[in-house]
Amino acid sequence: MPMLDRSAKGVFVIAPTPFLPDGALDLASTDRMTDAFIAAGASGMTILGVMGEAPKLTEAESLTFVDRVLKRTAGRIPVVVGASAPGFAQMKAIARGSLDLGAAGIMVSPTPGLKGDEAVITYIAQAMDVVDAPFVLQDYPQLTGITMTAPMIARMAADPRMVMLKAEDWPGLDKLTAIRRMEAEGKMPRVAILGGVGGQFLPEELARGADGIMTGYAYPEMLVKVCALMAAGQRDAAQDLFDTHLPLIRTEVQPGLGLAIRKYVLKKRGIIAHDTLRAPGPKMSKETAGEVDYLMARLERRERLLAA
Repeated sequence: MPMLDRSAKGVFVIAPTPFLPDGALDLASTDRMTDAFIAAGASGMTILGVMGEAPKLTEAESLTFVDRVLKRTAGRIPVVVGASAPGFAQMKAIARGSLDLGAAGIMVSPTPGLKGDEAVITYIAQAMDVVDAPFVLQDYPQLTGITMTAPMIARMAADPRMVMLKAEDWPGLDKLTAIRRMEAEGKMPRVAILGGVGGQFLPEELARGADGIMTGYAYPEMLVKVCALMAAGQRDAAQDLFDTHLPLIRTEVQPGLGLAIRKYVLKKRGIIAHDTLRAPGPKMSKETAGEVDYLMARLERRERLLAA
């Protein structure tokens, strides 16, 4: 599989890590999930990300999961592996192990607690040396507490190994515009930009110059269709389709509960066999499950009406 580069675009689905009811890796569901995401039109996959419960896996389990996904994709789509870690030794072990197995790139975010712009820029420069491969910079201050400005990102992008920005600042649309403006003015090289934050702002991100999205919303085929409609200049049709899914997107991105809902939806869709989260993790109440059931049924009815 070719390595990730700055021309990347489309929908990179962030995959959860499927578990059996006893907490062991569910490799059969991993195969089915990978096939489903490819069938949905995914341009790539991202695994061991924030929603992949990576901190709950041992290094051996992480690499077993990476190997299974890569064998299943068989070079059909690129796979990005999250390797953020408190220390560089752990980051290097996951990154190098994943690259040896065939990963197309590695995603890292700044570690929490860094103070000042120079500390953040230095950390990312060191992380790129550790990974020494196509590098995806995750900008997710809601999680890390680290704010990266457009000029900071421009300095990091001077290293050709940084091929992609996962833009998840919120509000972040003006930052996206600022980065694209700096590129147009020759103040930084052009990098691929994929949006995130659960897909909540996909049409706006695309209109601002994003190349696609990297998120784990449980209906990735909708994300693919919206990207295609936007690329074809059909903004209203893209927005209409997106708006149909917005209630479920809103429900799925609830802090602390989102992964439980996402796995529940994927299980109901037959994509994974179990919605198990490894402890510690949230559990859905029957009331929340009922709300999700209602939204899924409503979504299916509305999509049939749109298609009629």
